[in-house]
Order: sequence, then structure tokens, then C-alpha cells
Amino acid sequence: MGVKVAKFGGSSVADAIQLAKVKSIVESDPQRKYVVVSAPGKRFHEDNKITDLLYLCKTHLDHNIGHEQVFQVICDRFRAIVFNLGLNLDIEKEFEEIDRNIRAGASEDYIASRGEYLTAMITAAYMGFDFVDTKGLVTFDERGRFLDEETDKRLREELKKHDKAVIPGFYGSKPSGEIKTFSRGGSDITGSLVARAVDAETYENWTDVSGFLVADPRIVNDPRPIEKISYMELRELSYMGASVLHEDAIYPARASDIPINIRNTNEPEHLGTTIIAEVENHDADKVITGIAGSKDFLVIAIYKNMMSAEVGFIRRCLTILEDYSIPVEHLPSGIDTISIVLSRKKVNGKLDEIIEEMKRRLQPDSIDVYEDMSLIATVGRGMSKRQGVSATLFGALYKAGVNIRMIDQGSSEMNIIVGVKNDDFEKAIRAIYDAFEGTPEKK
Repeated sequence: MGVKVAKFGGSSVADAIQLAKVKSIVESDPQRKYVVVSAPGKRFHEDNKITDLLYLCKTHLDHNIGHEQVFQVICDRFRAIVFNLGLNLDIEKEFEEIDRNIRAGASEDYIASRGEYLTAMITAAYMGFDFVDTKGLVTFDERGRFLDEETDKRLREELKKHDKAVIPGFYGSKPSGEIKTFSRGGSDITGSLVARAVDAETYENWTDVSGFLVADPRIVNDPRPIEKISYMELRELSYMGASVLHEDAIYPARASDIPINIRNTNEPEHLGTTIIAEVENHDADKVITGIAGSKDFLVIAIYKNMMSAEVGFIRRCLTILEDYSIPVEHLPSGIDTISIVLSRKKVNGKLDEIIEEMKRRLQPDSIDVYEDMSLIATVGRGMSKRQGVSATLFGALYKAGVNIRMIDQGSSEMNIIVGVKNDDFEKAIRAIYDAFEGTPEKK
């Protein structure tokens, strides 16, 4: 019998009612032997996530403001969960130790990680599983760089000792024992690492949505669900804003050819979306797999006569951005032109400095900046070598009155990225969806 790793996100462990659902899901399938949990999320719209409250504790300390009231709110959330689950668990000593460490100047990563730590302890006690702390198992070097091979080795050795275990997500530790966290949403990564370490048959990622949809339901009315998607397609969609799964969580599972199944804790009967290496028996009628996008990019358009003959020109462009620690999102180019697409947020007010540096070091004929840009990616393996895909997409945007400011297509022919004004973002996504997914009458 194969093994399944089940990771439950913040909404799935938000309170005792949700944790009862988690227990029911795990007990319904004996293959679910390893459970990874996030910290409790929001119970209702105005509620706070536990991790946000923990970060707030640190902020209060940094500004010499008492953290006691915020910490009390955190403790009360966990006390309520323990009480409502009817557990005989001495959680007060954990609160006391955490508070002592906070007062002693514990790091932000340590404080933020305690939500997952406490949730895993409670979940393990509730389900009768072993509690396995990721401190010392998920490893980082002293500079905070993740150590993949060492982590895999340690997780494999430890988890062999436990037939069933609950494991906190989001954090690990450095050689010194200091706690180090992944970026927000990093419990997805822990789940993927655990799945690889136990050679799981499936990595189930339980959240509050029933898998992926072709488009954002806040923009498109009742979009089609995606039953199966390849790792490559998901990587493209995740990068462009489809945020059901942390994009870095894909790699460990992909490297071990482990399917990832996105499921809904509140609708456990729904099969969700399965992410696999290759989608077999692709539906010939489905040209695209998904549409995703993000707002607030800017484009630096550089023109220089005979640019293509100038050795090292693009390297110098990218070196300037590297000097400012700004990543490049896309780089469409022509014979004498290059367009550099950047995230406005990552430019962080340095645009004028960057333009001046480019003028000084590149000596261009002109530099133009186009701001308030959105990028939209239309992704799908069915697009490859399919005639008329670009015509359908561009025609739909033309009919919708959307001006295309930029076009970029990957060499895999699996995606087409267009740049439009922020004001046209939602209209463009609806037009593309209707063109490929609408009824024959709409098409």
C-alpha cells in the first residue's frame, strides 16, 4: 500500500471545527500517514491569521511596545482549540517557554514559526499521531540558504521511525539551532519535502478551494475547473499569480515524480486538481489550460541603432539591474530594441536612478518607460503547434477594445504573455476566457 502525505493550510486548521474535518479526512484513508500543518488562518473575514499576530508581537518588541496583549490573543486561540477538541494537553508550558524566548530577544523567524509548532502538537495529540519537529530536519546553512540534499537525508532517516506523524510546516533550522523559516506559504514546501522523503504515492495539499480553475472566479463567472495539469503548466500559472500552491513547492515533488493533488477541506468529496509530470490523453477540444496574470509592472523600452552588433549590450543592461538587486520578469527584444519588464514593487522607487545609469553606461538613442502595465499569461500544452491560437487570442482582445502593449511567447509554445494597461486587466482576461472556453455561440 502506498503512502500519502496530506498538508493542511491555515483555513483547514483555523479552529476545532476545521480540525475535526482534518481528522475525518485523514482517518478516511489509511494511506494518509504523514500530515503537515500550517498555523491557524482566519475563521471569518475580519479575523487575524496567527502568523500575522506573531509577526505583530515582534513588531511591538522592536518598537518598545508591550507584546502581552497580542500574545494573549494568540494563546486564547490555541486554548479554545484544545478545549473544544477535549484534549488533555498541557499547552500552558509551551506558552510560557515561547513568551520567555520572546522576552529574551528571539528572532522574528522563531516567533513566526510557533504557530505551526503549536498546531502540529495539538493535531498530533488529537489524531494520536507522533509529533515530529522540523527543527534539525529541514536544514539551512548559517547564511539562511536552504540545504536540499541534507534535508532529504535527515527527513528520510527520522520519518522511518514513525509510522504516522504530524509535522509542522514553514520552518527548519540552521546548524546553530536557530530557527529559519521559508517565505510565507512555505508549509507547502515542507509538505513537498516530506512527500519526497517518504517516497509518497501522492502529495495532497488541502486548502479552501477545490483545486485550480481556468481563470480567477473573481474576474470570470463560474470558470471551468482544471482536473489535471502538468508541472510545467502550473509553474507558468503560479509565477503569473495563480496562488493556490506556493510555486517553490512544486520542485521536490516534480523531481521525484510525485503527483500533487489540490483538495478542499470543506468539500472532501471533490477530487480537485491533480498535478502530474505529463497530462496524458489531452482533450483535443481544450486548447488552453489556464489564464493568470498580475498588475503593476513597468516596461523600460531601450532603442539604439545597431544594438544587435554591439557585443555585451544586453549583459550591461542586466548588470545595471543586478546592481540594484532587481529581477527581470521578461525581456522581449528586436533588432535595435529591447524591452525590460520589471515589477513596480521590486523597483521600489529606484526607477529614476536606473534610467540615469542606463543612459550613462549604455548610451542609447532613446529610453521610454511605460508604467501601469499588467501581464496576462495564457498557458496550455494544447497550444503547441496548434494553428490559429495567437489569432484567436489577439482577435479576442481586439474585439474587446484592449490595446496590447507587449507580446512574449516562450520557446516551448506553451504560453503567450501579453502586456495591457492595468485598467484593461479584467476585461482582457474575460475576453481571452470567452474566446477559448465560451459556448460555440460566444465564439
